[in-house]
Amino acid sequence: MKEDYLKTNEEVLEELRIQRTGLSTAEAVKRQKEYGKNELEQAKKETLVQKFINELKDPMLIMLIAAAIISAITNIIGNEPLTEVFIIIAVVLLNAVLGVLQESKAEEAIEALKNMTKAKCKVMRDGKMVLLENDELVPGDIVILEAGDGLPADGRLIESKSLKIEEAALTGESVPVDKMVNVLKLKDNEKEITLAERSNMAYMGSTVVYGRGVMVVTDIGMDTQMGKIADVLNDTVKEETPLQKKLNDLGKKLSYLVIGICIFIFAFDLFRVGTFDLSSILETFMVAVSLAVAAIPEGLATVVTVVLSIGVTRMSKANAIIRRMSAVETLGCTSVICSDKTGTLTKNKMTVVKNTGDKTLLCKAMALCNDAVLNEDDSIEGEPTEAALVAYARDNNIRKYDIEKESPRVEEAPFDSSRKLMSTIHKLSDGTYIQYTKGAPDALIPLCKYKRLNNQEIPMSEKDYQEIYEDNRGMADEALRVLACAYKIYDKVPTDLSPKNIEKDLVYIGLAGMMDPVREEVIPAIRECLSAGIRPVMITGDHKDTAVAIAKQIGIIKSQEEAITGSELDLISDEDFDVTKYGVYARVKPEHKTKIVNAWKKKGAITAMTGDGVNDAPSIKSADIGIGMGITGTDVTKNVADMILVDDNFATIVKAIEEGRRIYDNIRKSIQFLLSSNMSEVFAIFVSSLMGFTLLKPVHLLFVNLITDCLPALALGMEEAEDNIMKRKPRDSKESIFASGMVLDVAFGGILIGALTIISYFVGVYFELGSIKLVTSNLGMTMAFLTLNMCEIFHSYNMRSLNKSIFKLHNHNKFLWLSMIVALVIVTLVLEVPFIASMFGLMSLGAKEYLWAIGIAIFVIPAVEILKLVKRMSHK
Repeated sequence: MKEDYLKTNEEVLEELRIQRTGLSTAEAVKRQKEYGKNELEQAKKETLVQKFINELKDPMLIMLIAAAIISAITNIIGNEPLTEVFIIIAVVLLNAVLGVLQESKAEEAIEALKNMTKAKCKVMRDGKMVLLENDELVPGDIVILEAGDGLPADGRLIESKSLKIEEAALTGESVPVDKMVNVLKLKDNEKEITLAERSNMAYMGSTVVYGRGVMVVTDIGMDTQMGKIADVLNDTVKEETPLQKKLNDLGKKLSYLVIGICIFIFAFDLFRVGTFDLSSILETFMVAVSLAVAAIPEGLATVVTVVLSIGVTRMSKANAIIRRMSAVETLGCTSVICSDKTGTLTKNKMTVVKNTGDKTLLCKAMALCNDAVLNEDDSIEGEPTEAALVAYARDNNIRKYDIEKESPRVEEAPFDSSRKLMSTIHKLSDGTYIQYTKGAPDALIPLCKYKRLNNQEIPMSEKDYQEIYEDNRGMADEALRVLACAYKIYDKVPTDLSPKNIEKDLVYIGLAGMMDPVREEVIPAIRECLSAGIRPVMITGDHKDTAVAIAKQIGIIKSQEEAITGSELDLISDEDFDVTKYGVYARVKPEHKTKIVNAWKKKGAITAMTGDGVNDAPSIKSADIGIGMGITGTDVTKNVADMILVDDNFATIVKAIEEGRRIYDNIRKSIQFLLSSNMSEVFAIFVSSLMGFTLLKPVHLLFVNLITDCLPALALGMEEAEDNIMKRKPRDSKESIFASGMVLDVAFGGILIGALTIISYFVGVYFELGSIKLVTSNLGMTMAFLTLNMCEIFHSYNMRSLNKSIFKLHNHNKFLWLSMIVALVIVTLVLEVPFIASMFGLMSLGAKEYLWAIGIAIFVIPAVEILKLVKRMSHK
């Protein structure tokens, strides 16, 4: 069978049973049933059983299972009940089930985000251009390609206008390939043409970097060239953020430390008891296991993962889609936001409000030299600036679809951000050709040699140039975005269509000034940035005067001295460039963005950079937080971005930074709470072991870690942002998670709760025996169990703010209240339901004992409040 690149356009279209107007919706549905979705096979996900087994591989759980097995053997030999063994196994299994559920929840959140960032492409359906998700494509679809688009499938090109495609992902060749529509021919003894030389084909995984084109889809999904190497893509590794890596490392270090302490306690207890029979060894072993259970915060990494995933989901609902989890941590450190103007700081709802020159010719030229589409119902589809020009022509009774029939486009030099121009060539009814060129005034005006006056083309004088520049400056002073337009007549289409050849000796037509209003929410967002120690910077291709006018209006700069143009920036070396002096960069090229980012990074700043064009990708990759535009952004920028703005709104960036700070704060709260809780258990078990009595059993500590540790820790992750969160300076990215005295706070909380638990134990001993003795007491153990649980519940409220008094917090955390109620109900059931209490080796408490245990526990709140007060006073 002949390969597609060896066929003519007509052969390909005929074979696929398709017209150039595209498929009908009904036919597309039929073909999707036949061919399936346009997607690559994903790596097989772990089943629930595999996840469950992986949870059981945790060293601490293995130790508990071993302890349960040894205990079971000795209990069977001694005809003792196996109650504690069953409880340990049940708690281990429940812990594994909860771990699986939490991991699945995090995976679901990330999967939901992937679906939100699905790439889309422009497709002809039912004779109209529509935007479809890539996976909806079927063989025979007609796809329109523009600079910045990622190729959604494999296809044969049927139209190419200066089209260049980068195919490095497939061929390894980094230089973009010039594409054409001509039929290729095999050379002598050649069986096929190599992938890199198939100039009339386009392949999934490559990117359009220049020009325009149209292709008909020939292969989708696993039948594409990318699909043939999809196995390589499936070798994915779960991404861990720097914080998660640090916590995993902390867990390992704690494990080694605990094993050492356990060995010490095991040996110490054996020598203290002085007997080495099986019963003594087992009892001592269970004490050591208790210590191990107490010391390891099993839920730490899981809680952090869940808090991150929930936070990322919240961000997506606020129009900020996080593509890399590590970006959440970096957001809280952001100190500089470099933002595009159009669409991000402004509404991107362009309207032409002023013009100079021949209005009718200007409307016609601006509409034809334009890729926006005017539909039959007079609605417009396309990039906002181009749509505004088509709308202006329409409102002046010049409809693009009419004049396109009279003057069809035959050639073009697509827009390029480096030259800031676009040119199209159209055939006229008399057989001649006209070229229209539009673009930035300072780029186009020097290329004009003539002006149009009384239907004649006359040479321009120096005075003419000065008047045009004056008109341009006047519009820019009014914060208008200005475009210039010119034309040129040909007897025949030039053979050399390079911009350098055709964009010269032009006839000047006029200027169009467009208004793009500032977003109302941007001004308060800029104020919030400044109060949060974040420097907002505007980067735009607009005229300097326009940029300065808008920047002053929204509060980015106060004087014109804080603005610089791209050409002025070129004259400054990297060494001499003081980036802190400027808040506005006008008339910039994409490469200037990278220079700005690198200059800020040299200053130690954490920089967020927005971008939408294909040439913005390097600067977005260079920035600490690369931000792609969801509406106007190309596939290239979205793919390299850490975050995508669904609404292209600057205020959304600020909200995302606030959310990043909130998530990091909450993770710190959860970490401090979990480590304090575990340290309290270690302290209490260690001290009681040295004193020679059993304070709590392993099953009690497992219960605490599972119920009164994990539930509040997760609830703390849902805490709302504190009032002053955007009045603090950005966090130092190198700052340890344990900074700001957390180690001291953990130690204080741990020793305090451990001490209160031991005190409650001795109160129980006193109630049981009438005096305090170093003995193992059932009542003492029960009261200690209740106090430890209630201490941790109360302490979770202390953690709602690491510095502020909980009595001055204005918002409420319903999740924390719910976790407290659930934990309290479960603890009460364990104590008050006889068969459960006997299984845990506990007893029902009377009102006096119950109130004493809770009364001792509640002391944790005033004690931590005093510590916070001392910290606030010392800070002042």
